[in-house]
Amino acid sequence: MLATKSVKQAHRPNQETLELLDTFRRMVNDCIDIGLASNVTTLKRLAMLSWPRRRQYGCPDCYKACAVSRAAGILAARKKSLRRGIPTKNPYSLKPQITAYRGFKIKNATLRIPVGKRNFLFVPLISHIVSALSDPALTVRSFTLTPTSLSLCISKEVPEIECADAIGVDRNLRNLAVGNEAGVTHYDLSRTVRIAETTVKVVGSFKRNDSRIRKKIVSKYGRRRRNRTQHLLHNATKRIVTEAHERRQAIVLENIKGIRRLYCKGNGQGPKYRGRMNAWSFGEAQRQLEYKARWVGLPVIRLSRKETRGTSVTCPQCGERLQEDRRIRRKLWCGKCRVVMDRDVVAAINLSRRGRLRFDRSRAKRGLQGRAVETLKRNPTTTVILRADALKPSKQPKTWQNL
Repeated sequence: MLATKSVKQAHRPNQETLELLDTFRRMVNDCIDIGLASNVTTLKRLAMLSWPRRRQYGCPDCYKACAVSRAAGILAARKKSLRRGIPTKNPYSLKPQITAYRGFKIKNATLRIPVGKRNFLFVPLISHIVSALSDPALTVRSFTLTPTSLSLCISKEVPEIECADAIGVDRNLRNLAVGNEAGVTHYDLSRTVRIAETTVKVVGSFKRNDSRIRKKIVSKYGRRRRNRTQHLLHNATKRIVTEAHERRQAIVLENIKGIRRLYCKGNGQGPKYRGRMNAWSFGEAQRQLEYKARWVGLPVIRLSRKETRGTSVTCPQCGERLQEDRRIRRKLWCGKCRVVMDRDVVAAINLSRRGRLRFDRSRAKRGLQGRAVETLKRNPTTTVILRADALKPSKQPKTWQNL
């Protein structure tokens, strides 16, 4: 299977490159305008309609082709959202950037990017990116250049690992519960909650009247909070994928899409509780787990809403519905087994079982398909041509026995 990820480094382009970034942004917006006016989302049709306007820009031709590809991707994402019933606004590329898959070259730990006629921008790569690109099986697919950073999209073909077991990942506000019947491990994420609360307090203490200055300072603290949260999640997900890879275990994820609807105004919850739950980075944890597992060849099983339902309140031993023990926080009581169990442990075990059942079914289906193909290969049949390969009429006289 094809595994893809990106590596990033800080970079400050010069004034000529900044003008090129803004030119690329305007080309993308022009292509989007043409696509919305003509109701076109396909790449070929959009390229034909937008070429008269793109040819007027004085930039390398490789960026003219990449701009229409970028616009086609944005329009396709909008069309997909509308098909799902999600209301969307008309999309536009607001930030100056370049996303290109042509025209660049990497040599001697340096990235060469064309910025004009026979003019190039040479960006020295940091040691982390150089070590990542040292693998000969890697392919650099594209690069993205912004006023503050440079990122490279790399990919490689990874053979999928045959797993004998599965582990469930229960995402919670303060921890990640990972494991199965053999054992469940808790990865503490309570520090992310403290970081979010501290950021809210700091931002709430600002008393400036100028909204532009306030927005600039708030965005700075927001980026700081995001970077610190992503780093903590990176450490936890890296350990999860490493241990699963060593034990050859598939990763099972629950489907909790739409959970933020439970924490809306009017549901009888306080503003602090709603703010804490809406700041929960469950999507970022899933994103990191998926791309890291795919990079090493581990299969990731994403359960449906129906399969996820009841995983945290069903007894893993007898299947009865568990009762909440209000004396102990996040503890459940089974009246049939007469035991008290942790809510996160119950969810991780049930997720691993349901994911293992899905994994076994898909493996059995692939096995049946393989046997069917082998059967066809062992019994080859020639192609029958109508009116040429039909049975020849016999010259024997018609009798009652031949009829």
